[in-house]
Amino acid sequence: MKAVVMRRTGGPEVLAVEELPEPLAAAGQSLVDVRLAGVNYDDLERRSGQYQPLALPAVLGVDAVGVRRSDGCRVAVLLREGGGYAQVVAAEDRYTVELPDHLSDDQAVGLLEQGSTAYGALILAGRLRSGEAVGVSAAAGGVGHLAIQLALAYGAHPVIGLASSVGKRARLRDLGAHHVLDPAADDLGEQLRDASGGGVGLFVDSVGGGLARAALDGLAPFGRLVTVGWRAAADGGSDQYGPVRVSTDDLIERSIGCAGFWMRHVVENRTLLAGMAAELFDLAKRGQLVAWIDRTVALAGVGDAHAAMAARTTSGKILIDVNREH
Repeated sequence: MKAVVMRRTGGPEVLAVEELPEPLAAAGQSLVDVRLAGVNYDDLERRSGQYQPLALPAVLGVDAVGVRRSDGCRVAVLLREGGGYAQVVAAEDRYTVELPDHLSDDQAVGLLEQGSTAYGALILAGRLRSGEAVGVSAAAGGVGHLAIQLALAYGAHPVIGLASSVGKRARLRDLGAHHVLDPAADDLGEQLRDASGGGVGLFVDSVGGGLARAALDGLAPFGRLVTVGWRAAADGGSDQYGPVRVSTDDLIERSIGCAGFWMRHVVENRTLLAGMAAELFDLAKRGQLVAWIDRTVALAGVGDAHAAMAARTTSGKILIDVNREH
């Protein structure tokens, strides 16, 4: 089979198409012939060695859609240790979801990993209430644009999206966001309070640094910030990125809260994963949730796709057609 292989950490240039033996399915696993694989921000961090380093040589990719060999069913799979940038994967059965006929391959791979992250941040960690003001950073990204749609579907108002370019902010307006803001604004906390009519009830953040601090400043009393990660300073090119330290005094003085969400706690709970997938797929069927597909690249184009994602020039999900080399 063909796969995109990483033999050392570094920039996009370390990714190369190679011929590898097909994996063998262990107990509790099934072989899946991959049609499409997803590119996620975690892939960039693993490639550079910043996050959960893999044993080398390695194949990146934590989500894919394909056909299960044992029964011919079309499935979406989550691959916690990578392996998705390949034509065949040995997928854990407990991390595999069968797909309904109404859901296309590209929508399935666009929704499962990042849609579950958005849902978990809003509903599980954030305890979203109808009528609450919601803010989302990196709102044109893979998680962000789905969080905007989910917030609208569950009755949040107003829904405020942050995006770094005029074009991305226009897309968020088209998506239904009530307000769109530039995350680089010096008075971002004040703008969040103004846009929400006094303070945001729930803010979902994937950036950290100065933006997260501004989001905390923009919370209403009893508001919550939920973090799903942060950008590394080296990648963002600024010390305004990275994790943020919050003291209990900060929380008490303003009656606000902070929480985190990690997809692993969904993946390891089969009942929760299946239920969330069913909910996301049902919202998609009703037209309330659509994954933006930024581009679909061949195996040889994965390095360029990583570079585009790092440069923040993409919106939504990048897919890999693993059966197309060029």
